[in-house]
Amino acid sequence: MSMAKANSSSRLSSAMERTNHWVFSQQIPTDVEVAVGEAVFSLHKFMLVAKSNYIRKLMMESKESDLARLDLSDFPGGSQCFEKAAKFCYGVNFEITVHNVAALRCAAEYLQMTDKYCDNNLAGRTEDFISQVALASLSGAIVVLSSCQDLLSLAEDVGIIQRCVEVVSSKACKEASYPSRAPPHWWAEELSILDIESFAKVVASMNKSHNVRPIHVITALTIYAQRNLLGDQGFKLGDCKQQRRALETVVVLLPLDRSAFSINFLCRLLRSAIYLQASNACKSELQKRISTVFEQVTVDDLLMLSFSGESISDLEVVRKIISGFVEKDRNMAVFGGSSFRETCSPAMMQVGKTVDSYLAEMATCPQLSISKFNGIANLIPKVARRVDDDLYRAIDIYLKAHPNLDEIEREKVCSVMDALKLSYEARVHASQNKRLPVQVVLHALYYDQLKLRSGANDTGEANDTTSQMGSSDLSLIRENESLRAELMKMKMYVSDLQKNNPGTSKQLGGPKKPTFFSSMSKTLGKLNPFRQGSKDTSNIDEGVETSKPRRRRFSIS
Repeated sequence: MSMAKANSSSRLSSAMERTNHWVFSQQIPTDVEVAVGEAVFSLHKFMLVAKSNYIRKLMMESKESDLARLDLSDFPGGSQCFEKAAKFCYGVNFEITVHNVAALRCAAEYLQMTDKYCDNNLAGRTEDFISQVALASLSGAIVVLSSCQDLLSLAEDVGIIQRCVEVVSSKACKEASYPSRAPPHWWAEELSILDIESFAKVVASMNKSHNVRPIHVITALTIYAQRNLLGDQGFKLGDCKQQRRALETVVVLLPLDRSAFSINFLCRLLRSAIYLQASNACKSELQKRISTVFEQVTVDDLLMLSFSGESISDLEVVRKIISGFVEKDRNMAVFGGSSFRETCSPAMMQVGKTVDSYLAEMATCPQLSISKFNGIANLIPKVARRVDDDLYRAIDIYLKAHPNLDEIEREKVCSVMDALKLSYEARVHASQNKRLPVQVVLHALYYDQLKLRSGANDTGEANDTTSQMGSSDLSLIRENESLRAELMKMKMYVSDLQKNNPGTSKQLGGPKKPTFFSSMSKTLGKLNPFRQGSKDTSNIDEGVETSKPRRRRFSIS
C-alpha cells in the first residue's frame, strides 16, 4: 500500500514538475491553482480561458473578485489527462494515442473545449483522431472501448462507446467469417481484454445487427471465459464480486443450443459458479446444459465438480445433473415407443460405466456417507448395467476405505449391487473377499451352484447360450422359492397347533426324528440364502415354537 502511494506521489510530483517547467518558461507569474485529485497545477487564467468555456464560466460566476483556486476533483481521466488538456491550452505538443484519446475526448467535453467556442479546439482534434485512426482497425477500436471503462457516463454522453461497439462488432464478424491473419481466432483473443459490460454489448450487437453465426459467438464466449474466469481448478482467483458478475453475464449470453459447448467447458463454468457463489438461476442453467450432453462426461469432469480443495463439496450438484440426464433419456425412450424399464440407450449405458468409475474414485473419501454413495449409485437404472463389476469395484474400495462399518452398514453399501450380475471373475473375487458381508458372499456361491446344476460353462466357451442359462437359473430360483414358501406354511401350521394344544408336544413325546420336509427345508435354506429374506433358516426345527415375528418374516420372504 505504501509503495502504491509512493508511486502515485512520484507520478504527481513529476507531472507538476513538467507542468511548472513549461509554465514558468512563459516568464509570467501564475495566477490560479487547479486541484485535480492530489495534484495541484499552477497556471495562467488567460491561457485556460482562451480554450475552455467551462473555466471561463467559473471565473465569471465566481463570487470572489479574484478567483485563485479551482477544484476539479471529478475531472475525467485524473491529473494525467488534465495535464495534457492544460498543455493543449498552452500550445505544447503531446501525442494522442488510442490509449488516451477517449479520456482526452471526455476531458474536452468536461472543459467545453469545443470548436464552437474556439477553432481547432481539443474536441475537434480528438474526434478526428477517433474517426481516422482509432476506429480504422479492430485492435484500435477495442483499445479505445476498453479505455472507456472508467469514463462510462461521460463516454456514453459523447457517443464514444456506442461508436466503438458498432465498429468492433462489425469488424469482428468480418474477421470471424474471413480471417485476415493467423491464428483465425485472433479477433476473439482481442475481444477478451474488454470488461464484461463492454464485451456483452459487443456480443449483443453481433447477434442483433450482423446476424453472426452461432459458432462465432461460441468461440468468443469460450475464449473470453477461459482468459478471464477459468483456471486450472475451474476458476480464476480475483475479485469475487467482479468475477461473479462476469460469470453470470457469460451464462446469460450463451446461445440457446445447449449442446453447442463441450461438457468440460460447461463443468468448469459450473465449478466457477459454485466457488463464486453465483445465483441459483446461473447454476441451474449450467446444470441443465451439462445434463443435455452428459454422455460426453468423464470421471475428471465429475471429480472437478465434487471437490473443493481436498474435501468433498456439495454432491447435490452431481446428483441433479445425473437425474436430469436420466429423465431426458427416459423421455426419449417413451417418445420412441420403447419401455425404459426393459431397454436403455447406449448413452445411458456409457453414463452408467462413467458413474461407477466416478464412485470408485470417490469411495476413498472418509467423509463420503453411505447414503450419498448409494444415492448416486441408485440414480443409474438397473437395466443400464449389463454386469455390476464396476459397481462391485467401487463398493470394495468403499469398504476398504471405511473399515469400521458394522455388518448392517456393509449390507447397506452392497444393497445397490446385484450379485447375480457379476462376472465369473468378480464372483470368484467376491467369494474370497473378507470385507463383504456374509450375505453377499453366499449370493455369489449360490449363483455358481445354479450354474453347476444347469451344466453351464462360465469360462467364456458358452457365450452364445448366456441368455438360455439365465432363463434356466431364474426358473430354478422361482421353483425353489415356491417350495420354500409351501414348507414354511406347513411349519407355521404345526407351530400354531402346538400353541393351541399345549399337550400335543407331550403326546408326541421326546425329540422328533428329522422328517423329509425338515431335511428339505434345511437343504434349501443352505442352498438359497439370499433375496430379501436371506437369513439362514436351517436352525428352525419343526417342533420349536418360533415366537419372534421378525425371524418368521425373514424365513418366508
